[in-house]
Amino acid sequence: MSERTIALVTGANKGIGYEIAAGLGALGWRVGVGARDDQRRETAVEKLCAAGVDAFGVPLDVTDDASTTAAARLVEEQAGGLDVLVNNAGITGGMPQEPTRVDPATIRTVVETNVIGVIRVTNAMLPLLRSSSAPRIVNMSSSVGSLTRQSGTAGEQTTGPVAVAYAPSKTFLNAVTLQYARELSDTNILINAGCPGFVATDLNGFRGVRTPGQGAAIAIELATLPDDGPTGRFFEDAGVVPW
Repeated sequence: MSERTIALVTGANKGIGYEIAAGLGALGWRVGVGARDDQRRETAVEKLCAAGVDAFGVPLDVTDDASTTAAARLVEEQAGGLDVLVNNAGITGGMPQEPTRVDPATIRTVVETNVIGVIRVTNAMLPLLRSSSAPRIVNMSSSVGSLTRQSGTAGEQTTGPVAVAYAPSKTFLNAVTLQYARELSDTNILINAGCPGFVATDLNGFRGVRTPGQGAAIAIELATLPDDGPTGRFFEDAGVVPW
């Protein structure tokens, strides 16, 4: 990594995103805290700075073109460039999500944030990342996006509840990650998907069994990959997640 590594974490005002920002900041990096809510974003920045992190706020709504364009401009103005992008912002869309009962509008809303939002932010930040000596992109996915785990036999435990908006959005995100890796294969940009595990956050009503700090570990690992590290892969703490 460069002497002064710059990172941007989306959805960084709370939960896993906040802990990713804290973890990267603990490495001595300068960290942009991306979030759409002004008060929560500034509160997170203040808390991070109080803990010794060189953090700055980045107003960012991943569903809005103008917001992402402005965010890229702000990162360049505030930090002079970007080395690492962590696409963490995401929503569940609410439950239940049985395919026979779901409102199609729910699927559109979830995909807009969890998939199109990642594409929108990534493309806005790519010009900055291309100028980095060691650019990394981390897409926060979930094991519920694994078709292998979703299709377990009767004697196997499948992953997560039936959720026709959220789970397929993560499968879609995994596929998008692969397409970026293919297109960028002749560059030094490494892009991977990471699963944080079942973390207790407001995303799941705090039912998870892992802490946000534990969930952030995979993102920090993928953000700090060496130059010969993998790209176009899907990881969790235990290793590779099957597609």
